Amino acid sequence: MPELPEVEVVRRGLERWVAHRTVAEAEVLHPRAVRRHLAGADDFAHRLKGHRIGTADRRGKYLWLPLEDTDQSVLAHLGMSGQLLVQPHDAPDEKHLRIRVRFADDLRTELRFVDQRTFGGLSLHDTTPDGLPDVIAHIARDPLDPLFDDEAFHRALRRKRTTIKRALLDQSLISGVGNIYADEALWRARIHYESPTAGFTRPRTLLLLGHVRDVMNAALAVGGTSFDSLYVNVNGESGYFDRSLDAYGREGLPCRRCGTPVRRRPWMNRSSYFCPKCQRAPRVSS
Repeated sequence: MPELPEVEVVRRGLERWVAHRTVAEAEVLHPRAVRRHLAGADDFAHRLKGHRIGTADRRGKYLWLPLEDTDQSVLAHLGMSGQLLVQPHDAPDEKHLRIRVRFADDLRTELRFVDQRTFGGLSLHDTTPDGLPDVIAHIARDPLDPLFDDEAFHRALRRKRTTIKRALLDQSLISGVGNIYADEALWRARIHYESPTAGFTRPRTLLLLGHVRDVMNAALAVGGTSFDSLYVNVNGESGYFDRSLDAYGREGLPCRRCGTPVRRRPWMNRSSYFCPKCQRAPRVSS
């Protein structure tokens, strides 16, 4: 699934091409794409029409478009294969086009939601005083948020008493970090994914957060990580951070630091990639 850098790339594209445009018409082509909008497809389309889209916003991996003249927002769930594309009116429909939004201006472009696997979708939600759709109000700030509190994160990490990779993927502690960037940051910090959080010192926590931010900013600079054609920006272009990965997906290849073959281990229905020499496994208490 797309992680923070991929979602931020899409958000920036929407900010450029969609912000402050008024919806002339919304068309739902597949009801599953609005299944989280409980009132249904017709209600979703009706309630978008005539409203002005605000500046796209994001928290972690969650992306939304506020409606400037209301207290509601359109929340986008990209799921496994969701794409928000800005296309010319006369561009051929994509095979898996699910929602089309046309605007009341002469820019000759429209917003399309394309989703091959139909795990994603769009939905309307009330907005909290903090500007978030109410259904994601519980999600923690992400490490690229200027208001992210490093010290509060460290204290919560120590209290959680779990292992570090589980903590990095816990959206109530820190948002936006998924499997790929967790493995990359842990490799950079030389920390094993099963290290217990209770033993983390403040300097170790800050070191790890620094690497989380560095790897995400590096991914952002090249458009994110695209392993296939499903992960694209609003212009349909893929990112290429996969060429720079140091741990994720490199099973059997030499560690870029020490030359030891990178290992992969099954982990929570996913995989963890790590260097067994650079990232020593924690000692098991007897």
